[in-house]
Amino acid sequence: MDVVEHTRAILPEDRYNASTLHAFRSNGYWRDESLTEHVDRWAAIDPDFVAVTDGYAALTRSELRAQAYRLAESLRQLGITPGDRVQVQLPNWNEFVVIYVAVARIGAVLVPTMPVYRHDEVRYVLEHSGAKISFVTEEFRKFRYADMLTEVRREVPGLEHVVVVRGAVGAGELAFDSLIAGDHVPGHDELGSPPSADAAHAIIYTSGTESRPKGCQHTFNTLSFTVYGLGREVMGLNSDDVVFMPSPVTHATGLAVGVATPLILGSGIHLLDVWEPHEGLRRIAEHRTTVSMAATPFLQMALGAIEAGAVHDLSSMRLWVSAGAPIPEALLRDWKAALPDCTLLPVYGSSEGLLVTAVRVDDPVEKVLSSDGRAFDGVDLEIRDDEGDVLPAGEEGQIFYGGPGIFLGYWRDPERTAASVDGRGFLASGDLGRVDADGYLRVTGRIKDLIIRGGMNISAREVEEHLLAHPRIIAAAAVSMPDTRLGEKVCAFIVVNGCAPTLEDVADFLRDERKAMMQKIPEKLVIVDQLPTTATGKIQKFLLRKQAAELAADA
Repeated sequence: MDVVEHTRAILPEDRYNASTLHAFRSNGYWRDESLTEHVDRWAAIDPDFVAVTDGYAALTRSELRAQAYRLAESLRQLGITPGDRVQVQLPNWNEFVVIYVAVARIGAVLVPTMPVYRHDEVRYVLEHSGAKISFVTEEFRKFRYADMLTEVRREVPGLEHVVVVRGAVGAGELAFDSLIAGDHVPGHDELGSPPSADAAHAIIYTSGTESRPKGCQHTFNTLSFTVYGLGREVMGLNSDDVVFMPSPVTHATGLAVGVATPLILGSGIHLLDVWEPHEGLRRIAEHRTTVSMAATPFLQMALGAIEAGAVHDLSSMRLWVSAGAPIPEALLRDWKAALPDCTLLPVYGSSEGLLVTAVRVDDPVEKVLSSDGRAFDGVDLEIRDDEGDVLPAGEEGQIFYGGPGIFLGYWRDPERTAASVDGRGFLASGDLGRVDADGYLRVTGRIKDLIIRGGMNISAREVEEHLLAHPRIIAAAAVSMPDTRLGEKVCAFIVVNGCAPTLEDVADFLRDERKAMMQKIPEKLVIVDQLPTTATGKIQKFLLRKQAAELAADA
């Protein structure tokens, strides 16, 4: 891998002209705040309010602020300066929230990394982001993250420090607890001024059609636009609420909705590190959570547990928002029957755009059942044909959107940015959809070659590259296969040379040799003599998807 030369962060003026920037501010879309202004304000209002719990411990607002600011000072002493990237690969634990606030306070840039990522992805993210420090746990769900960092660190010379959270510290590593130790709470004179809301705040890596993750650069202004739109306009959050977050906080949804939104609006947070529907329902009852957001498979599993007889007091829940895949109408109806006081609302967004559209509580029932909501004030939404022309209401085309919540670009990748964002600041989503006469969007499909497994985007091309590294596989195509629990799973069609490997053989190879994360390992393997192609040699994946769907139906 070539070492990426250092380049500066993308600035708002690189993306927008002066009149657009003025409009974002004059309309209140960009408020020019810092995250820690809110942390300070809420800690002053009610220091004993329980800010975050994770099933293991609890932190009040004052405790969260104190730990975060001590960590911020420790990071400064380690040489972390404004603009430096801080990679964090942790489960949904309280420590993540502490780290996020600390990083934001000193103007460093958070690089959240999903716990499911393994050596190859982690190495790439560390090197591409230029992270100077990494936070990991020693072991989680029988995988040793500290050992992985020991291996990866040899190939990433720019990584200066590794901090271990909840675990034994090895040679050359630092203990998280030592960095937050003490009673002193550093002040403004020690920590310096909070960063500009236009500075890089987070780089969220997301898989797409390309074989490598893309780093979506957000500022606090772009992030907080979604916070106010979703948190206030859709969720109506206040300090009486507790946000239940089972989605990974190292993903766009978990970070924006599960952490940033309640920190800014003063709600409590309850984090769940391992999703299991019965445990999730038990946590809701125990912690009296009121709102949540997670992908459709979470809802399906929770509903399945309820319908199977799970007995928990879920009366505190008033709202559950879902993204990642359209909610089937049958699920909406069944949810209403099982939990009549907990409204289920679809939304649409991405790591690039965060929140784009949402159904509101007071929208007509038919819109809830048939759409993914309306765009928020300030968000521009267009459906375009293959020539780039805007289509009239009701016609299907590619979804384009722009506005104050859109990322500024892909980190250190101006070519991809230019290919994805046009001169007006509109992002080509890669999704298909249509907008009705009332402005409600319905996502109907996708152009991108993606497999959306449990709400997570998996690049088919990346799966194929892993498969083609196997010595007996000479051609491969990965497609989505319908799955009742996950929505989709990975189905691989392969052409082999010699004795065909079994699914178990392939899984072992991808896991042990390629160090691929579990979600990228095919759950169905089909051996074929040849892959169907067009006259120009392009694989006809629509035929393979049809075959995969038939195999799923016959299972």
